[in-house]
Amino acid sequence: MSALCLASRFCRGLKASHIRPVLARTSVTVAAETAQKTAIEEIPTVGKKWVGRWLFGCSGMVFGAVVIGGLTRLTESGLSMTDWHLFGKRPPLTQAEWEREFAQYQEFPEYKLKNQGMSLSEFKFIWWMEYGHRQWGRTIGTFFLLPAAYFWHKGWFTRAMKKRVLACGILIGCQGLLGWYMVKSGLEDRFKDPSDVPRVSQYRLMSHLGMAFVLYSLFLWNALDVTYPAQKLKQVSAQALKYRKFAHMTKGWVFLTALSGALVAGLDAGLVYNSFPKFADRWIPSDILAFSPTLRNFTENPTTVQFDHRILGTVALGLATTTMLWSRRVMLPPRAYTAATALGAMAWMQVGLGISTLLLYVPTSLAAMHQSGSLLTLSFAIWLTHELKHLKKLPK
Repeated sequence: MSALCLASRFCRGLKASHIRPVLARTSVTVAAETAQKTAIEEIPTVGKKWVGRWLFGCSGMVFGAVVIGGLTRLTESGLSMTDWHLFGKRPPLTQAEWEREFAQYQEFPEYKLKNQGMSLSEFKFIWWMEYGHRQWGRTIGTFFLLPAAYFWHKGWFTRAMKKRVLACGILIGCQGLLGWYMVKSGLEDRFKDPSDVPRVSQYRLMSHLGMAFVLYSLFLWNALDVTYPAQKLKQVSAQALKYRKFAHMTKGWVFLTALSGALVAGLDAGLVYNSFPKFADRWIPSDILAFSPTLRNFTENPTTVQFDHRILGTVALGLATTTMLWSRRVMLPPRAYTAATALGAMAWMQVGLGISTLLLYVPTSLAAMHQSGSLLTLSFAIWLTHELKHLKKLPK
């Protein structure tokens, strides 16, 4: 008998009852694997609630760090602590400890060239300002790390969220190191002329502030993603797609304007020309290209830095206003209209704060509000672009 005939008889001898259990087991296995994958990619309702609150809390903490950092810069307190420890150090408790800390500060350029004759009580004020800023940063690390570890253990992070959480953790660590790298630039013995003003590098200050803005943006975007998912439209128009691109461009310009503000702060450029809209009696100041080579003027010449910041701020105002008005003529998700209005209104308020700060010779309260306003303006731009995230292509 041939092998083909034997195989045929064997197949006819099999009953359906022999096959059904195998198929059933296969179906159960596939269903289980599918359910497991779905569980991995979804966050439970209670998890979404707490992860969203945690992310909003982290963004609020970073916002607070930017405000405190601005006050530290405005009160010229950043160079009062001349050493750095990863986990911080205990503040002075006795008179002898305070005098020892003060004596250490007196060895560095800021005291020698600028603050000679400072009293111990005056030193205590700037020391506590810088100490508070550093401790706030360490508190952010704790506020981020402990809940992140718990939520990760509970399985409340999707795969995508795990990558974002890791990115935020790395940024927090780098931000602390960059902060000390920035302060160190003001402690270096590079200020020889008695007319020099000891200050941190404006490049490092811009990097430090820029990283804080990036970290804040990541926290806020993900908090919105978890708590208030972007709404979808049934019909997406070509105008809506153009509007989305314009909103992203506006957000990028607001970020660029904020970075230029860091250069203004780093060079005390707000104290160069305290008139508006002209620079004294000129539309373009005479010393705008005083440095050589020419490129140095854009980052090291206080006049040019202030001029550029004014131009960037004016353009940002125009973009935000256009974004607000254009939204009335385009079909958008419902919450996008509110976000666009908030962005336009905040941009006008921010420009008003900037002009007032300039005309009043940079009072601490107004200058701090102006810096905080830049982050609020960016917040509304982030909210708007988040609401537009599903407007990617026209329906087929």
